[in-house]
Amino acid sequence: MKRPKLRKASKRLSCHKRYKIQKKIREHHRKVRKEAKKRGHKKPKKDPGIPSAAPFKEELLREAEQRKQRLEELKQKQKLNRQKEHEKRRKLEAKKNAATIKEKAEGKESSGKSKGKTEKPLNKNSKKSFCRELMKVLEASDVVLEVLDARDPMGCRCPQLEQAVTSSGGSKKLLLVLNKIDLVPKDNIEKWLNYLKKEFPTVAFKSATMMKDKTMQEQVRKRHARVDFSETSQYFGSKCLLKLLQGYGKTQDKAIQVGVVGFPNVGKSSIINSLKGKRACNVGLTRGVTKSMQTVHLDKQTKMLDSPSIIADPSNSALALALRSIIDPEGSDSADVLEGANAIINHCSKQQVMMHYNIPDFKDSEEFLSLLAQKRGMLKKGGVPDIENVAKLVLCDWTGARIKYYSQPPGFQKPPPYLTEQKIAEMQEGFNLNNLEQENSNTVQALKHPSPASSIAFQSAGMTNGTIEESKVIDEGSEWGNMETSKEEEEEEEEEFTESDDDEDDVEEEDDDDIREESQVQVTRKAKPGKRQTNPANSKEQRAGNERSRSLSFSLDKPADEDDAYDFNTDYV
Repeated sequence: MKRPKLRKASKRLSCHKRYKIQKKIREHHRKVRKEAKKRGHKKPKKDPGIPSAAPFKEELLREAEQRKQRLEELKQKQKLNRQKEHEKRRKLEAKKNAATIKEKAEGKESSGKSKGKTEKPLNKNSKKSFCRELMKVLEASDVVLEVLDARDPMGCRCPQLEQAVTSSGGSKKLLLVLNKIDLVPKDNIEKWLNYLKKEFPTVAFKSATMMKDKTMQEQVRKRHARVDFSETSQYFGSKCLLKLLQGYGKTQDKAIQVGVVGFPNVGKSSIINSLKGKRACNVGLTRGVTKSMQTVHLDKQTKMLDSPSIIADPSNSALALALRSIIDPEGSDSADVLEGANAIINHCSKQQVMMHYNIPDFKDSEEFLSLLAQKRGMLKKGGVPDIENVAKLVLCDWTGARIKYYSQPPGFQKPPPYLTEQKIAEMQEGFNLNNLEQENSNTVQALKHPSPASSIAFQSAGMTNGTIEESKVIDEGSEWGNMETSKEEEEEEEEEFTESDDDEDDVEEEDDDDIREESQVQVTRKAKPGKRQTNPANSKEQRAGNERSRSLSFSLDKPADEDDAYDFNTDYV
């Protein structure tokens, strides 16, 4: 059957509309004329020419015609010259392009041959590059500042780093900086200062978390927002630390280099910013922001060296890895995140955790996570608590500066085997310890501390082993990279896997089990709402994960796999 011919829309207008348009046009022209009159814009007068009564009229006309001809000839010559120059340029550009293409082709051939011989450069996000930069800082520095989180000072100490500094020989010193003292009760800080000063000189410090910067002020002005810098830009203990370093520099009669080292999120870069008085180093909530050695000049005699974080050894306990690892919770496996969250909750006092999170009594950590998910509204389909995301949230709270917790120092003083009395005396030489004690007491009294009732008591797991030497590192690619790079790679993988629905069979035949799991999960996520896709592989993996972390005790008749709740997105024919 032929399609019926559709009539085109008529362009006729009603008389009222047509007259209205004409009126508007007339008004516009009138307005333009008025404006031209005001501006004094007049029409150019025509050349009246040579009057007929003028003598030698013919000769004058001939001269005018000759002038016109000359002008036209000049214009044509200029046009031809321009065209010639343009052609020359084109030829030169074509020759250059051909030469560059040849060079690139030759370079690719030579690089392809030499790829097997030469080694690939280290990625900035790899563990080996972190260790290499850390060793550079340790070798170049005269004084090493080991930054400790005041909430868990013993867990922030690295015995490998302390042993490397003490056994390096020469006049290399090690100082302990107890940072974030505003998050810990006053009595607890005093106990830790008394404990740590018997091994190394210790400085109490509260760094500025947000420094005023030109770029930051411009951003605030653009957004028209009011930012309160009163609490975030305050820092305490900087004068004491500067006096200590300057006094040591005077005893050495030379300019000294001070290296700042420590585990992630202890506040290394923020201490340098506080000493400098402005934002000199990049600071962020995510771990692993500093990836290479950075130098900051405080004055003529002191130079600060910022370093990347110490890498925690995988042989440490789950608690130490959760709090001291560079891996971000979003980038790591869900099993590791759950294990870390369980370890943190098991090492805290139950009543204080219930008071802080405002949650009823719970039997174990899994029930705690399910109750917290229900309170925060983090639920999956069918009202099932989203335990994985809640565990990530708990980890972020404990690694950041949100939760105020504290740990008690050991009952008896037992220095590690690498710290003899002679080494302790060597480390304390050149520093005015009496003045240091007075300054520490002043900084502790000047700050407002939380009460023990409002903070959570925490059991420390002891010192955390770290890998400093590059040879001992087992590199795992770019997993230690920044969050942005990992997210981009995941997006690219998702695009590749979700290009067509027919790729599922090809993905299942691949050898790598990890790629198979990711592809199946992503295909089911991207599936249309009109079709239900059930995958037996996914159900087996979920059952195995449930057996690994025991079944939760919340009031539901059926688990997430067998949920019979009506799905309003599906249409049944």
